[in-house]
Amino acid sequence: MFKKILIANRGEIACRVITTARKLGIATVAVYSDADRDARHVALADESVRLGPAPSRESYLLADRIIEACLSTGAEAVHPGYGFLSENEDFARRVEEAGVVFIGPKHHSIAAMGDKIASKKLALAAKVNTIPGWNEAIESPERAVEIARDIGYPVMIKASAGGGGKGLRVAFNDKEAFEGFSSCRNEAKASFGDDRIFIEKFVESPRHIEIQVLGDAHGNVVYLHERECSIQRRHQKVIEEAPSPFISEATRKAMGEQAVQLAKAVQYQSAGTVEFVVGKDQGFYFLEMNTRLQVEHPVTESITGIDIVEQMLRVAAGERLGFTQADIPRRGWAIECRINAEDPFRNFLPSTGRLVRFQPPTQTMFAAEAVPEGGGVRVDTGVAEGGAIPMFYDSMIAKLIVHAPTRGEAIARMREALNGFVIRGVSSNIPFQAALLAHPKFQSGDFNTGFIAEHYAQGFRSEDVPHDDPMLLVALAAAAQRRLLERAGGISGQLDGHGVVMGREFVAVVKGVAGQHQYLPVTIDLRQPAAGNTAALLNIEVGGQTYAVAQDWVFGRIRATGRSNGRPYTAQIERQGLWLQVAHDGRRIEVQMLGRRAAELLRLMPFKAPPDMSKFLLSPMPGLLVQVAVQPGQKVMAGERLAVIEAMKMENILLAHADGVVGELLARQGESLAVDQPILSFA
Repeated sequence: MFKKILIANRGEIACRVITTARKLGIATVAVYSDADRDARHVALADESVRLGPAPSRESYLLADRIIEACLSTGAEAVHPGYGFLSENEDFARRVEEAGVVFIGPKHHSIAAMGDKIASKKLALAAKVNTIPGWNEAIESPERAVEIARDIGYPVMIKASAGGGGKGLRVAFNDKEAFEGFSSCRNEAKASFGDDRIFIEKFVESPRHIEIQVLGDAHGNVVYLHERECSIQRRHQKVIEEAPSPFISEATRKAMGEQAVQLAKAVQYQSAGTVEFVVGKDQGFYFLEMNTRLQVEHPVTESITGIDIVEQMLRVAAGERLGFTQADIPRRGWAIECRINAEDPFRNFLPSTGRLVRFQPPTQTMFAAEAVPEGGGVRVDTGVAEGGAIPMFYDSMIAKLIVHAPTRGEAIARMREALNGFVIRGVSSNIPFQAALLAHPKFQSGDFNTGFIAEHYAQGFRSEDVPHDDPMLLVALAAAAQRRLLERAGGISGQLDGHGVVMGREFVAVVKGVAGQHQYLPVTIDLRQPAAGNTAALLNIEVGGQTYAVAQDWVFGRIRATGRSNGRPYTAQIERQGLWLQVAHDGRRIEVQMLGRRAAELLRLMPFKAPPDMSKFLLSPMPGLLVQVAVQPGQKVMAGERLAVIEAMKMENILLAHADGVVGELLARQGESLAVDQPILSFA
């Protein structure tokens, strides 16, 4: 076994590899860019080496610097993680030529399977079912349109070296094919240094199911069952689970055996994933093979009890797999939610900045350790409170993984874990994750890769989140208000007759759009707590319902736990000015608890509309302004490109919403923009 390895990556996956390396007694070397100087993976490693400036093309994509770091630190092997150089054939070959072990498949396997065009040809030769398409690199957007017409819309435009949703578009007409080709090529060149694009038929209503494989240098290959990855937004996975609630045992076996056959055809060594698109009739087609560790590997680890990173290390060190196909168990159900720095209420635009609060739910299950009896909660992350989410890399904050005996129990455990996950300073997609888990179609397992596009076609709003008991949130706000009054009432020096009065009757004002608030009468009574219970028990009546609430929330702490009518809950409560913000099961409301007279007066207050900013093009996110496509005085039509912003390795094209004339340019190309910063005005 190696004595020292270098991890050629950052963030969550670098921390994950360090965890297993420590278990095996292996010293670790981290690499970092200037943006990651104080990152968690750097602090966890035994040594660290600076690669260069923040952009990945000047740091994490520099193969020479990484190989030099291996040699200078005495690292015997390099783990590439996922993304960056993990599927770069040239990097793997050069690592091997430098006398360093590449902890992953051999470069010839990456060449055969990591390249989507080459892998599809190999799959065809091996008589594996493949999707109709054009398997040669396409030279121009005009040619892309011709090919798309021949195949028949809709088509999927994909970068040969793509991954993680980058360099991928679905086109339903000529215009989308033309623009999609250009965007894919630009993203692929920026992210992977390879701008080859191909096109294939887009199978409508598909499910995305993948098989995890492990191979060693002695010809042994096994599969670790499947992962269901159909819940995707813009072709990026949002929720993954294992096993799949859809496929039969016969399909599972057939897919697994086909994946093994494909891996053996390229003498595959290490962990890899064979991805399939599966139709309603359970017919499956080879999509691609990811020749690296997958983001969602923890769900497979949870149901099999196999540390996949450990197996990668052992295989790279020349060991045989210590188990056969018959030895691999499948226990219980695991679900993973990707917690991303994006604002679901602003069309999922990236959100960067400082993590003012970062308080994950209590972990009872850990990477590189055995899964506890009955399952648990695991958090894989590369950040800590006070850390930053930079604009230069992907948007992942953490991965939240749960395991339970059944799928229903796993969903319930995940919902409770999301309720307790506190993130402030940047926006996160936690409310959206909670909404997905509460959706009846998800709970029944009746979904496909178009699920989010179908059910959230108009975007996502807090009101879209189904909630079993919406009045509970108001009751929790009332309980928090009682706590605040008790705190104020305990302040010394209050004049007789002028002290804080607890009161029992209030009006809960639930904030609405454009001042259309909801007014609900609330009564709060203090009940005697049960014997041995020190928590105050409040009897709260709201909206014709009664809640017996015991709560541990205190001012300044966001997470609140307790019991309501005997049932445990976890919610988030915080005061923002005069309003209390309450979040539970993805639903978020803002409430003011007022006396009757104050509520009457509030009803009379006119609504103050926000300023009209329609004469400006505003940056919808923090990012880099890479292009301004118009000039002052230029006439523009609705739908015309105005500017392009790059954030978290994704191009975001800003289009004109109406016909008009460009006035003044207020930001320059190359400038770093803040959210809502004006880019240009309209005359």
